[in-house]
This record gives sequence, C-alpha cells and structure tokens, in this order.
Amino acid sequence: MIYITRKASFNAAHKLSRQDWSDDKNKAVFGKCANPNWHGHNYELFVTVKGEVNPETGFLVDLKWLKDIMNIHVVDKIDHMNLNLDVDFMAGKLASTENLAIAIWDILLPHIEAANASLHCIKIYETENNYVEYFG
Repeated sequence: MIYITRKASFNAAHKLSRQDWSDDKNKAVFGKCANPNWHGHNYELFVTVKGEVNPETGFLVDLKWLKDIMNIHVVDKIDHMNLNLDVDFMAGKLASTENLAIAIWDILLPHIEAANASLHCIKIYETENNYVEYFG
C-alpha cells in the first residue's frame, strides 16, 4: 500500500453562525468567526490517496489527473468565494472547516474510486496553526 498527496490552495470567506440563534449566542459560541461582515482564510487543501502502484505506469494515480479533479470539482468552485453564499455543496451547512472537509470528501470519493484507488484523507489548513483531517 502506498499513499500519495496533492496540495492545493484557495482563498475563501465565511461566517460561523446559526440563523436560529441570537447574535449574542452566535458571538458567545463562535467569537470573531461570527462577524456579521464575514472573514476569510488562505486555506491549504491536501488530498491523500492510497492503493497499489500500477506496474505499467509506476503510478498509484497520475498527479496531473488528481490536480485536475481537485480543481474542477472543488478549488474552482470555492476559490475567492463565500462558503456560506456562493458554494453549492456547502448550502445549508455551517461553514466550518470540519464540514468543508466532509463535503470535499463526499465530492472527490467517487472520482478517486473510479481510478481504482482509495481516498485516505482530506486535510485542510485554515490557518498555520489550525487544521482538520477527515478519514471518511
């Protein structure tokens, strides 16, 4: 079993808040992240795939292909967007990094499996100090 990871970067705005909560409760729970005028991050996305090396190509998956599916299905849809307002796969979800990682997993999983590989991990750095890892 071998693991290979591709990194992508994107910028996005979001706000952590629940519409069914008061502004005071949102601020108490989410702090500055509940700013009514949004805030943004320079995210780093790591997609790790695992499986067996193809003896004909020497690849688990072609990294150009992995870059393309990450860009087409995720990065192009979220880069310089508002996760709460502009991103179809985040509609109706609290725009936390945890929920973003799960949504990205769900989007990429069928594409990875179609390439005879397994999706191992989605890792998203929200800041240099905070990141989420999701293993499905």
